[in-house]
Amino acid sequence: MSISLITFYLFSAILLLSSLMVISTKNPVHSVLFLILAFLNAAGIFVILHAEFLAMILIIVYVGAVAVLFLFVVMMLDFKTSLEKDNILQYMPIGLLIGLVFIAELVIVLINTRLDLSDIQILSNPLDNFSDQSNTEAIGSILYTNYVLYFQLSGVILLVAMVGSIVLTLRDREGVKRQIVSEQVDRKGKIELVDVKSGEGVDI
Repeated sequence: MSISLITFYLFSAILLLSSLMVISTKNPVHSVLFLILAFLNAAGIFVILHAEFLAMILIIVYVGAVAVLFLFVVMMLDFKTSLEKDNILQYMPIGLLIGLVFIAELVIVLINTRLDLSDIQILSNPLDNFSDQSNTEAIGSILYTNYVLYFQLSGVILLVAMVGSIVLTLRDREGVKRQIVSEQVDRKGKIELVDVKSGEGVDI
């Protein structure tokens, strides 16, 4: 067994373990920290597969920006770090049912599928001159030519997720004074006509 294969197994095991801890831990801050660990191990797998550009993008974008942003948001918002045991156990039957259905589907697919690796091109090559291009140029050429529609759809999905996160964080605070321009410029109820008789004044 080569060193690269051992390293791949090590990164994969830590990645799976940290991903499991992201969804199982109760503390949201710890979940974000395990998410950063998962991203780092995924970047290590990309380096082993000679995809250095993807590894650097994963570290810079996801770890350096997204995960750190999640960490600051989680620490600033008022989240309850502890959940009651009854609230967790009440969703246990539904979770077990969904898990059993998913495992049954996987078993049925694996039993009824005959997979011959010799007939499958695992690493497809959409570019003719792939050997003459660098890693970054090849990814850009494939992404913006063969998969441009999927790239646009992913952008729309990210936009929807961003708008949804903004809507979820909007909270109305009591006792906060806000300026309502429409009520300030509305003349209805602000003007009063007074019939002043001769020789009498107006009480202000």
